Amino acid sequence: MNQTKSYIADKVAEMKPSGIRRFFDLASNMEGVISLGVGEPDFVTSWSAREAAILSLEQGYTSYTANPGMLELREEISSYMNRRFYVEYNPKSEIIVTVGASQAIDIALRAILNPDEEVIVLEPCFVAYAPLVTLAGGNPVPVQTLKENEFKVLPEQLEAVITAKTKAIMICSPSNPTGSLLSASELEAIANVAKKHDLLIISDEIYAELCYDEEYTSMAAINEMWDRTLLISGFSKGFAMTGWRLGFVCAPEELTQAMLKIHQYSLMCAPTMAQFAGLEALKSGSNDVEDMRKSYRRRRNLVVQSLNDMGLSCHIPGGAFYAFPDITATGLTSEQFAEKLLMEEKVAVVPGNVFGESGEGHIRCSYASSLEQLQEALKRMKDFTDRYRQ
Repeated sequence: MNQTKSYIADKVAEMKPSGIRRFFDLASNMEGVISLGVGEPDFVTSWSAREAAILSLEQGYTSYTANPGMLELREEISSYMNRRFYVEYNPKSEIIVTVGASQAIDIALRAILNPDEEVIVLEPCFVAYAPLVTLAGGNPVPVQTLKENEFKVLPEQLEAVITAKTKAIMICSPSNPTGSLLSASELEAIANVAKKHDLLIISDEIYAELCYDEEYTSMAAINEMWDRTLLISGFSKGFAMTGWRLGFVCAPEELTQAMLKIHQYSLMCAPTMAQFAGLEALKSGSNDVEDMRKSYRRRRNLVVQSLNDMGLSCHIPGGAFYAFPDITATGLTSEQFAEKLLMEEKVAVVPGNVFGESGEGHIRCSYASSLEQLQEALKRMKDFTDRYRQ
């Protein structure tokens, strides 16, 4: 086709592909690779949830559900969020079941942003945040969190970047990629800034079930924050249901109904059989979640101790299933470290710079792998760091 102009939207043409995907593609073409790069559980979905999905198919439930999701599922989500995290939402008007938490973030941003309004994004962060802000017509404003603060934002950092165009602050706790968990007092400090400047909080709580040393606190449970929080969560991480693509967003009715308009026109509804699986997971999956959490905690302790022993300084992540060690002792950049480790030792990790500038000098290691694989990967990493340590 002869072209005299580009048919691609400028903001898409200028957008970089996912930095994580490049390393997955490299690793997939090599034999004998141990991947510590995958951001998903190594457990399978519970049998009871799988069986519920199978039964729904056998019984012929293959049509659309209501746009915001099956009411029975929304009612169970409402009950679950109340008993587990002490936040209350009306299942009929304040919850939307989405195609993964990523779609929930997408419709949240599109529902609140006017052209050129700003969203503060705390880096290092999930690679999709800034691009989704851009695609929604807004401007992402990065705030670089620091290793010495365990990558937790300080209120004064937020104050320094707030302008008349600031609309929201995006947070994720426990964090991808650092695993850092915000305590109730740390959430309150962020909340005070949001209230002072009349800002919304988009709170990504997808890893809320995977906390290891203290109870999880939702931003929506912080005093006076329920009505300015868009709570994003789902089934992928805590319930080992990544491939089902099932998430949800909870928010005050005005915000939820705005998001529902976008959801109606772009996705219609989440897959019906996935909704049946999610319903069963909430009803009967608590023991499976707890087993996973205990297993990840043991793996976390092994990985963090081993990384520190080999000279790669690493804080103890409070949640999720990622370690984020400092690799500057090797004299390599994040990209160099990840590429050389893959080529020389066949261990795949993700370079920290793909999560934002403050991720440079670090790598993300997922410990959602078996203990045997983790032990072998750590042995190879020690051999590698011994060669390069300066």
